[in-house]
Amino acid sequence: MTVKLFWTKPYRSICESIVVSVNDARIVLDQTVFYAESGGQESDRGLIGGYTVLNAEKRDHDIVYTLPDHHTLGVGDSVHVEIDWPRRYRLMRLHFAAELVLELFCKAVPGIEKIGAHIAEDKARIDFLYGENISTLFSVVEAEVRRIVTANLPITSAFSDEAAGRRFWAIDGLAQVPCGGTHLDRSGEVGAVLLKRKNVGRGKERIEMVLADGTARHASENGEVTESRVASSPFPPITLS
Repeated sequence: MTVKLFWTKPYRSICESIVVSVNDARIVLDQTVFYAESGGQESDRGLIGGYTVLNAEKRDHDIVYTLPDHHTLGVGDSVHVEIDWPRRYRLMRLHFAAELVLELFCKAVPGIEKIGAHIAEDKARIDFLYGENISTLFSVVEAEVRRIVTANLPITSAFSDEAAGRRFWAIDGLAQVPCGGTHLDRSGEVGAVLLKRKNVGRGKERIEMVLADGTARHASENGEVTESRVASSPFPPITLS
């Protein structure tokens, strides 16, 4: 079973690992900081042993990484793993923005049905079955998002069932939500969020979310938060240990 360091240490951008399985271009590591797409959150981008990761996918309790065909890694090799940190951090911020917006819409419209979601580097989206113009609720939801972000509330992320790999995030007094993504330490790291409505079909509404600024809030494990401008070409990653 691959040890998923991105769950317990989501602010780490590097780690040292051992190759435990090789099947042509596909490899498995003993531990990793490299997230594989799940729950709508896109996979990380980065390097394993100096090779660009072409694909990352969950397979039972392991993560299988596809490398270029010419890679020379073998079972037992030690490898350096590094991810594109600025991209990961934007995914983390947009992921929580989407989770927060989803919870608030579910409270505003009891019984509303989510039918899809996707979190990418530039924006996140949630699709609902809803027969009205969902943007009429934006002012209420946006105000509550601002309140929660400004309050900079602590976010708990932990196992609900470690053996099964089930996790959740929670904010006291707001929600506890099953989720196996990578999560922020505090709500204030999200920053300002803009909502946009799209009508994607009869009875279907889409909410898109973008981050309103170009800053990255780099949080260290001791809770200190600093801001810096996001570079247009963010790789190699910023390392937070």
